[in-house]
Amino acid sequence: MTEQNNKKVKIDFGSENVAEMQVLKATIGQDVIDMRSLGKLSGMWSYDPGFLSTAACESKITYIDGDAGHLFYRGYPIEQLAEHSTHLEGAYLLLNGELPTKEQKLEFETSVIRHTMLHDQILSVFKGFRRDAHPMSMVTGVVGALAAFYPDAFDFKSEAERKITTIRLIAKMPTVTALCYRYTHGLPFMSPKNKLSYAENFLHMMFATPCEEYVVNPIIAKAFDRILLLHADHEQNASTSAVRLAGSSGTHPFSAIAAGVACLWGPAHGGANEAVLKMLGEIGSEANVDSYVAGVKDKKYRLMGFGHRVYKNTDPRAKIMRKTCYEVLDVLGKHDDPLFKLAMKLEKVALSDPYFIEHKLYPNVDFYSGIILRAIGIPVSMFTAVFALARTVGWLAQWQEMITEPDLKISRPRQLYTGYAARDYVPIDKR
Repeated sequence: MTEQNNKKVKIDFGSENVAEMQVLKATIGQDVIDMRSLGKLSGMWSYDPGFLSTAACESKITYIDGDAGHLFYRGYPIEQLAEHSTHLEGAYLLLNGELPTKEQKLEFETSVIRHTMLHDQILSVFKGFRRDAHPMSMVTGVVGALAAFYPDAFDFKSEAERKITTIRLIAKMPTVTALCYRYTHGLPFMSPKNKLSYAENFLHMMFATPCEEYVVNPIIAKAFDRILLLHADHEQNASTSAVRLAGSSGTHPFSAIAAGVACLWGPAHGGANEAVLKMLGEIGSEANVDSYVAGVKDKKYRLMGFGHRVYKNTDPRAKIMRKTCYEVLDVLGKHDDPLFKLAMKLEKVALSDPYFIEHKLYPNVDFYSGIILRAIGIPVSMFTAVFALARTVGWLAQWQEMITEPDLKISRPRQLYTGYAARDYVPIDKR
């Protein structure tokens, strides 16, 4: 548990009933009031819909300074990691708290590479889905089904079992995600290749065919790996909280991750980059940008991919993604694509228009990642599944941190009940 502050907070409930609460000190960011004794001392619960002012856990993994526009993985600025690191090195950092040595990095990457295959019977699970099923419904179902193949993962008190569980899920999520795409398009499944990197392997499984050798462009692979790294974790968001909530019951870790996938599917959470492409499609052409922007100012339209609920300034990931976006468009020669030209004009307007500057509606990471994914050839329906692939690392780090807490308790939120008080049953002939 974090160290206690010397400061205490007193809450006066009247009738000489005063509750004294300890303040717990954060390393950086906001300190919190320890409310665990509130019910016992006052006979009341706190009320905080959406937990917007409630710290539901203690964590050492990720920190966001929304006002300053900073994101840290284990204390490392995301800008430094995006410039120098990779998704798998970031995964090691999130899971273990420190950057790996050369030997640790090699061992971790080798372990992931050697666990990318799926049990042959899992392929039968795919055949149970309709061809037009949404990829997220398939990812949710398949990740949950994988629990049946690894019953030993229930022994999460064992450090060795926790380690192999995290390796398996990180390794198999690209395979599961790529197979969702192949299945919905009637394409033959492509097995992973151990000689390829994490990002290269995913792109190979997505786009290769048995007919000829598929060569992954290194710039595209690096861009995709960067997308994964930037989306790996983001503090206590809805899907991460869902993983912690499910995991607190002691459920199978694959089931807890499936809960995170299901939560991420919600359009208010994981569908942001998909919404960007939909908005660009609605604008239609560069000629319509000015009128659409005017409609945004008049609250007629909603601007997707600009601003952020957490970041009150700029999204630190957006600058990185913007540079990556232009690199991808250069290598693919797609600067003349009408949709990309439209997106770039909208970006230019947003970065120069006083209305957007005043309201701090800067392009966020989803604006650029959606453009990159489309340029690579990943269909819009797959965007949230790719997000789930990236976020699996963070979910596992958060699950591992929670499940190893000495005083772990099953989550049990309270409620403000406003329904009927007690009343007597009325026989049907008297109603």
